[in-house]
Amino acid sequence: MKKKKIFIFLFNGFSDWEIAFLSPEIKKNEAFDLIYFSKDGSAVSSMGGLQVTPDISLLDINADEVDMLILPGGRAWEKGENNEIDQLAKRLFTTGKTIAAICAATIYLGEQGFFNDLKHTSNDLNYLKGLVPQYSGEANYVNAMAVTDENIISANGIAAIEFAKEIFEKLSLYKKQDIEKWFQLFKNGIWSE
Repeated sequence: MKKKKIFIFLFNGFSDWEIAFLSPEIKKNEAFDLIYFSKDGSAVSSMGGLQVTPDISLLDINADEVDMLILPGGRAWEKGENNEIDQLAKRLFTTGKTIAAICAATIYLGEQGFFNDLKHTSNDLNYLKGLVPQYSGEANYVNAMAVTDENIISANGIAAIEFAKEIFEKLSLYKKQDIEKWFQLFKNGIWSE
């Protein structure tokens, strides 16, 4: 069986905790390849100072092989940086591949117009409107921790666990009841057999 390929974009200042819950679960599942990439394949430093050497560079990615793109937050999005992924993101969006963004990375999806016709969330509606003047998806904004609509997953910056859950459900990583057990354990400290 061909493994599905999940790509996580890393850049200097990425919010390391926002992918901390989802990455181990995907990595240990044999149905998926988890691939980290940066603009040029060089090591980056997370917001928490974690030095990470990605697997590959952006140029090494064949968009046809991407099943999901995950974009962690970080101040770079607020500064209008990271636009080197424009071509990849637009191709994935138009071909119906899933793009998942959390916190400030939602700014990028708003800038690209990916939120115009799909339900979505961010850190706050005014945050999104303030940083993305061309944003026109206000009618589809949902005041929630995380939202999935078609091929877009979005989450606010305090929703790393909810973000992971939405991704797991989209990937069918586990059975629905097992995803819910995982969520209850990590969100509420409750484990049920």
